[in-house]
Amino acid sequence: MNTKFQFRAGLRYAKKPEVYEISHIVEHLAFGANAEFSNEQAFETDFTKNGAYHNAWTSDFSVCYESECADFEWDRIMHLQQVAIAQPKFNDAELQSEKGNVKAELTGYMNDYNRLLWPRLQQMVGENVPDLQERIKTIPNIELKDIREHYRRTHTAHNLRFIIAGNLHHRKHKIIRMLNQWELRPGERFEIPRDEIHASTPVLIRRKDASNITFAFSWLIPRKLNSTEVHAMSCLNHILNGTTSSRIFGQARKHGLVYGMGSDLSNGWHNASWDFDGEVNVENSGKLFDLIHKEIGRVLAGEIDDTDIEAAKSYATGRYQIGAQTVCQISDYYADSYFTNGIIEKYNRLPNLVKNIKKSTMVELARELIGSNLSALVAVSSVDKATIVDLAERLKF
Repeated sequence: MNTKFQFRAGLRYAKKPEVYEISHIVEHLAFGANAEFSNEQAFETDFTKNGAYHNAWTSDFSVCYESECADFEWDRIMHLQQVAIAQPKFNDAELQSEKGNVKAELTGYMNDYNRLLWPRLQQMVGENVPDLQERIKTIPNIELKDIREHYRRTHTAHNLRFIIAGNLHHRKHKIIRMLNQWELRPGERFEIPRDEIHASTPVLIRRKDASNITFAFSWLIPRKLNSTEVHAMSCLNHILNGTTSSRIFGQARKHGLVYGMGSDLSNGWHNASWDFDGEVNVENSGKLFDLIHKEIGRVLAGEIDDTDIEAAKSYATGRYQIGAQTVCQISDYYADSYFTNGIIEKYNRLPNLVKNIKKSTMVELARELIGSNLSALVAVSSVDKATIVDLAERLKF
């Protein structure tokens, strides 16, 4: 059985900017002292004794607690999740340890160029988020009283959503009874903060030891996409960057321009973005960006072959069947749209959604995204700023 328990309790819900990293530390403390165990080590020993697994993650908006276990101990693990999430006993010793662990985690991210890129891109288009260095500086400000306040305010019944995947036959009523026993205040479901997004000039994050260019760029629109649009863009991204036979990544690999790059769609509550990222050697960067511009231009002109669309649909149908092999895969499928947008997109609807993808939807969405004039490019490299400005110019339509 796989479980996910999500609260809108992420970084953006800190009570004040000075304690911005508080939700991350609350997440780390979730598997520490609680009503039945005196410390993290005792809880971990009991939780994992039959091979069960647990983890948690924090994002701008979410804190999510996950577990996976053998079917025979599902109810024991469900109880332990309840104890950890609904009955924590925060103490200063574990707080000081986790403040150190979170600082080490974020400091490590400073060497991961992709972790540097995306927060800066978010900042540049108007999202109210700090960068990694700014986040690290807030950690010493967090005290035990702040932890308790954030937990009490955010970890409430109405702010909770969950996904449970596994053998639920004859178990649903027991699961509901167990969940109704969680000691959570009623509270409220928090709203997703709205940012006023705007276009950005190109940004260079200089790193002397970065011998190539790690890049990310996005086109944005100030609205949420529906399911039909999301799957159409997934199909288009596959055509452009999905495999080594794709129109951008495949051609780039064929000509030795880039080892790895991709594109994806991010569909939030208020905004959607078409995101591209990758790494390219400096001497190949202009050729790669010219290729990206050329192939996106073909899309905007409606030049998408029916054979490419059918091949992408066939790929998606195969991935649909492969994607239901484990309870974790099934749970993951539901998580993004349900936790982010409150949409339950039933798994068995996917083949029909894929079957009904139309070229016109792809072309219209690409035109809307490019035509919004809401875009940003961020790069990590040792090159000068003029090189990054030149790459951004190559993406203009």
